[in-house]
Amino acid sequence: MKGANPVVILLVEDNEGDIVLTKAAMKEIKLANTLLIARDGEEALDILFQRAGGEDAPRPDLILLDLNLPSTDGYEVLQELKNDDSLRTIPVVVLTSSESDEDRLRSYSLSANCFVSKPLNASAFVKVVQHIENFWLNVVALPPKTLEN
Repeated sequence: MKGANPVVILLVEDNEGDIVLTKAAMKEIKLANTLLIARDGEEALDILFQRAGGEDAPRPDLILLDLNLPSTDGYEVLQELKNDDSLRTIPVVVLTSSESDEDRLRSYSLSANCFVSKPLNASAFVKVVQHIENFWLNVVALPPKTLEN
């Protein structure tokens, strides 16, 4: 991704502390990317499907998705996203406090690209976010936004 256009990351997270830590992680490694924040699953779907206030939101290149969200949970977001032809290629990193085998299996069965358990320690959390961003933004070639590009 070196020299490429800034990447749009959608963080779907209801915990304000985790939002602050994610922003700090991005700032610390000086990523010039756009971070969109959805504080629940419904807001995430509004951004993804550009409806109900999300009409002007850019299409994310990467999604960091918590599972435990108010109203529409992360599983529902993942299922709707992966069932849509125009959105299914967006990589989804499930970033959750869960360490459950059942949650991991369910996430992968819904086509999550990876499953990461959040560390409880703030500095460890920042490092995990930085590793995720480094891998997905510097190592992996993200899919193009559309096939016409």
